[in-house]
Amino acid sequence: MNLPLGSEIALISEQQRADWDRFVAGHPQGHLLQSFAWGELKNAFGWEPLRLALLRQGQIQAAAQVLFRRLPLVSLAYVPRGPLLDWQDRAVTAAMLQAIAKAARSRRGIFLKIEPNRPDEPALHERLRGLGLRVGRCVQPRSSMLVDLRGSEEDLLASFKSKTRYNVRLAGRRGVTVRTAQSPADVNLFYEMLRETATRDAFGVHNQSYYQDFYRLFNQAGHGTLLFAEHQGQILAALWAAACGPEAIYMYGASRSEGQRHMPTYLLQWEAIRWAREQGCSRYDLWGIPDSIAQGQDERETLNEKNVRDGLWGVYRFKQGFGGEMVRTVGAYDHPYQRGLYWLYRQTLGCH
Repeated sequence: MNLPLGSEIALISEQQRADWDRFVAGHPQGHLLQSFAWGELKNAFGWEPLRLALLRQGQIQAAAQVLFRRLPLVSLAYVPRGPLLDWQDRAVTAAMLQAIAKAARSRRGIFLKIEPNRPDEPALHERLRGLGLRVGRCVQPRSSMLVDLRGSEEDLLASFKSKTRYNVRLAGRRGVTVRTAQSPADVNLFYEMLRETATRDAFGVHNQSYYQDFYRLFNQAGHGTLLFAEHQGQILAALWAAACGPEAIYMYGASRSEGQRHMPTYLLQWEAIRWAREQGCSRYDLWGIPDSIAQGQDERETLNEKNVRDGLWGVYRFKQGFGGEMVRTVGAYDHPYQRGLYWLYRQTLGCH
């Protein structure tokens, strides 16, 4: 491994947690999924976190939180929203990928999946392919809406679509209030509503202990908020957001079928945005829209008549109302280590 002069690759321990999180929060590509707490959360549910850093004079210059999933006799390696490095620096990039490969091979890793927190740029695709990586299937949402939080609250409201702005105010006029979760017991309320939402909208959820751990690692550490929208003593909806550096992210949401005419989800997003501003964040990620829309491949975007109830299209239309900018990352890339097993993995997924 040809390291840059005066540099070394090191494992970051619990004792260096503050240094790690400071680097992640301050890096241009930094993301919550590379935070120390996220690794701890995944560690409790079958993923082993390994935090690799390239140090120069004791200071972190590049980093990758690698999550290893153990399988019978083999493992998978995954870097969500990372690694954090300058992809134009060939020496640093090569050193980090070699360090990850060494750790993966010691665990009989089939392949490495990375999802760099970088925009969808042709030059980066070319650079990744030149490193021997190939396009993989995304785990995290590739496309999203990003709301700029700078300016006054009045400026922010003015940037919303008129219908969204109206619905935020309508919820208040109809007596909807928003409160913050005060204890882990509130996570039980959220989970009950989340299961109802998942059954109704046909998506999967983690078990209850996952959200309890999330509350402990993020909310109780001051980096997350769980909000409930109530009307006449009844909880109608809930929203969970978390922050890392200049960015806050809408992580989880749930709602009851009844009471949606009072527009509780609009007021919840507004209060989450206000919370993010209080944390000093300059942007708010609404976390996920259909990738076909970001690619301009959904004909409904050009229609005058738009069916807002149609699955993920409705989710997009809701998020679009908050005036954010559509963003798309470079996506996922895989680095095969055991090509035969990697081929079988892709065949299982239906990839060709």
